[in-house]
Amino acid sequence: MTYDLAIIGGGPAGAAAAVYAARKQLRTVLITKDWLGQSNVSEKIENWIGTVAISGLDLSKNLEAHAKAYGKDIVDFKDGEAVIEVKKQEGGRRKEEGGSLFTVKTDKGFYEAKSILITSGSRRRKMDVPGAAKYENKGIIYCATCDGPLYSDQDVVVVGGGNAGFEAAAQLMAYCKSVTLLSRSDYRADQTTVDAVSKNPKVKLIPFAVPKEVRGDKFVTSLIYTDTKTKKDIELKVTGIFIEIGSIPNTDFLKGLVALDEFNRVPINAKNQRATLIGGGEGVWAAGDVTDGLFHQNNIAAGDAVKAIEDIYLWVKAK
Repeated sequence: MTYDLAIIGGGPAGAAAAVYAARKQLRTVLITKDWLGQSNVSEKIENWIGTVAISGLDLSKNLEAHAKAYGKDIVDFKDGEAVIEVKKQEGGRRKEEGGSLFTVKTDKGFYEAKSILITSGSRRRKMDVPGAAKYENKGIIYCATCDGPLYSDQDVVVVGGGNAGFEAAAQLMAYCKSVTLLSRSDYRADQTTVDAVSKNPKVKLIPFAVPKEVRGDKFVTSLIYTDTKTKKDIELKVTGIFIEIGSIPNTDFLKGLVALDEFNRVPINAKNQRATLIGGGEGVWAAGDVTDGLFHQNNIAAGDAVKAIEDIYLWVKAK
């Protein structure tokens, strides 16, 4: 069968899209390896609007349950499937039906749809040093917004000298006893941001510092880094290590279909979430962390997906 819409990816954006697609009565297929967004690792999320506090795992379960409750009669959920490729098939439909459709190839089959919404998200770039994997979710954190309040009155370190690192430090200043920011080179953040953060007496900035090892007991107790100028190893006594060294968008399956930026994110029109197809044409939207949006948060991802569905509905029904 040919679906009105194929949603690729779970998480807040995929779940919100499924709910709204069902409400719009769009015949939809949602394909996702799992429903675990990046916040799944958070022990406590306090900024999901309408919920005072919830764990990342429970949020993922709630998103899946909500999507499937609304979409049970009109959305086909293909859990545990990985998308390998998406292609635009010219001439696959009659001219009066729009003249094109998309084929989604997964590791388990093929699906055809008139439109595509990409909500495949991104994955955090990990710190590859001894001890880092051992203390994942035990002091190594990837979201200052989500988990910063859990480290109130504690000493923490932020790894990353770009805008994301400095923005994380700025958020942590409100909660933590001290914040040390390590940058592998000189700072890459906007100078105004660097100036604003460096003025806070709680913050210490250390450039030319390369993480070497994470130590701990049940949880993180320290981070060892190498000063690349003096070649000396220095140990920081901290209970939290916030990693801000970038993320990797999940866009491998989109090569040749839509335009990607230098970071392999999907550039979108912020008014309607539309992506640009290589070779021209329409029919692809994107929402959430997979896009080049300036800010990436659960609430923003969900809202952007809703925005996309509103536009997709009008586009599909106009064909």
